[in-house]
Amino acid sequence: MTWLHSLKTLYSLDTLDTRCTIPATSPPRGQATELQIDPTRPNPPNSQDTSGRKSGGSESTPRNGVHPSQWRTPEFYLYYVIFIFVVPLMFKVSIEVSQASHPSYSKFSHLLDDGWIPGKKVDNSDNQYSNFRDKLPIVATLLFIHPLLRRLYDSFWRTSSYTNVKSSPTRPGLTQGLSAASAANTRLERRLTFDFWIALVYIVALHGTSAAKVLFILYINFKIARNVPKSYVVAVTWIFNIGILFANELGRGYPYAAIAQFVSPSLLPEKGGSKANWGTWLDSYGGLMPRWEVLFNLTVLRLISFNMDHYWSLNMRGGSPIEKKQLDASNLSERDRVSTPAKPDDYSFRNYIAYVLYSPLYLTGPIITFNDYISQSRYQAPSITKTRTTQYAIRFLICLLTMEFVQHYIYAVAIFNAKPDWNTYTPFQLSMLGYFNLHIIWLKLLIPWRFFRLWSLIDGIDPPENMVRCMSNNYSALAFWRAWHRSYNRWIIRYIYIPLGGSKTPGLWGKAHSIANFLAVFTFVALWHDINLRLLMWGWLITLFVLPEIFATLAFPEKKWRDRPNAYRWLCGVGAVGNVLMMMVANLVGFAIGVDGLKGLLRGIVGSTAGLVFFAGACGALFVGVQVMFEVREEEKREGIRMKC
Repeated sequence: MTWLHSLKTLYSLDTLDTRCTIPATSPPRGQATELQIDPTRPNPPNSQDTSGRKSGGSESTPRNGVHPSQWRTPEFYLYYVIFIFVVPLMFKVSIEVSQASHPSYSKFSHLLDDGWIPGKKVDNSDNQYSNFRDKLPIVATLLFIHPLLRRLYDSFWRTSSYTNVKSSPTRPGLTQGLSAASAANTRLERRLTFDFWIALVYIVALHGTSAAKVLFILYINFKIARNVPKSYVVAVTWIFNIGILFANELGRGYPYAAIAQFVSPSLLPEKGGSKANWGTWLDSYGGLMPRWEVLFNLTVLRLISFNMDHYWSLNMRGGSPIEKKQLDASNLSERDRVSTPAKPDDYSFRNYIAYVLYSPLYLTGPIITFNDYISQSRYQAPSITKTRTTQYAIRFLICLLTMEFVQHYIYAVAIFNAKPDWNTYTPFQLSMLGYFNLHIIWLKLLIPWRFFRLWSLIDGIDPPENMVRCMSNNYSALAFWRAWHRSYNRWIIRYIYIPLGGSKTPGLWGKAHSIANFLAVFTFVALWHDINLRLLMWGWLITLFVLPEIFATLAFPEKKWRDRPNAYRWLCGVGAVGNVLMMMVANLVGFAIGVDGLKGLLRGIVGSTAGLVFFAGACGALFVGVQVMFEVREEEKREGIRMKC
């Protein structure tokens, strides 16, 4: 049916991000289809040996690493029955504890606001998401105004002649004469000039007088990249930017009033000192977001990206890598866009400011490297199409409405913030509160990320999608972090993990080295998110919880179970249940209730016989969910898609 086909296309991985369906080494394709299949991969769709076969519960040896379909087996029919019963029950229990009739309602009702759904309150008590939700009309206006200004600017400079520059189809890597190469450079020049001036206006509107502080930090970092001796650039870049993270936290944004008092301690505000009054007066013009330092950690990533990309470019001078490899400059693979250095003249101060303060991605990301930004500014990525962008916008609106309904019917955030008596809740109710709290965390991050990525797509830049899996579609701790804040994960791999040595060393020593790298990475990730003990504990917990998965992979290699794929799948399911529980614990500690809150939650769940019985049943339900997750991945493999998350 047409509507089913449209729904499948809407929720395909290709619509979400072509990076999910096209290898990083292959150039993207422009036309949005149901799925963008890589023809070089084994077992394409409709393959006779793997797709749609009924196994009847018997063991079947996988071919080319792809298992026969399990969707129509008796085992999975049982899973469907469990899903039909359990999932509605989960929502029912969570809604019941949020009703005014619940004994604990008076403990958290003061945290609720009037909602737009008749007769319902709304839980807008999460400060991080409420800031976005309350300002959504303003940023939505910018989503329309910014591309409109771009088009007006382009029409003034008559840029229509170079907006869709292509290289020669007969000689990849060589453009169609000097006119095409000039057109690409002209496109870059016009786009970045526009981005530069809009960025300056945008940052002043956001931060008011504090924009000068941001620009001063940016200027110092640029000078490090360009003026510090090459052998010291890497060390100075990292020391400076990590130091800025600590300084911003300790200095709380360096208010002008404090600066004035530091310069002249005798001129205190109560004595009417002019400098103190001058500082206070400047602080009063803080723009739409006076606390600029709160989101500056994202800017730090772009500062490091520019410096490191420039530093690596110094080692690759002496001819264009695109010409050497005979590549199509207008249709590079993502890996080539990221790894191929920009031209020496592209590492200018104007381009640097345009990149670091690029309006659609400045506040929340997703994160894009400097090389990729320059490449896409010179040639628009073929992955950007009107059809795909429209479908992406529809998915964003569905996510936004989903969050609205959750906030109106499930008050998990308010309940945890109120810290009620956990003894008034059953183990099932407590576990569902924790579960939906995590879903709200997932949604509150996904929605801003997708909004600003949508803005960027409309503007002609395609950054990576940050969330490619639902929170409830993860069973591996390693894969979870590849799919959660994906652009940040890719940044970590390029600028930290690989320079530290990655995980290429074979054997036990290689695993130990990988673990040490994980610890270093997640320590940085925790400090980058926020400088506090709770998030540092979260980072160490993540590293600790990765260890069982690594050791289990060594102890139970898949190659030894080739003749018993179902038994291996069930064994992996048991381990995956433990993984899911550990990931829930780590994220509840880091982003929701902390260690003390977790103790109360766990005490209520497993502190009684009834709680232990429920816990066993919950593990069984998780096992069923994990088996469905496994099959989703196998279905993707049967369609030629092999994601690492």
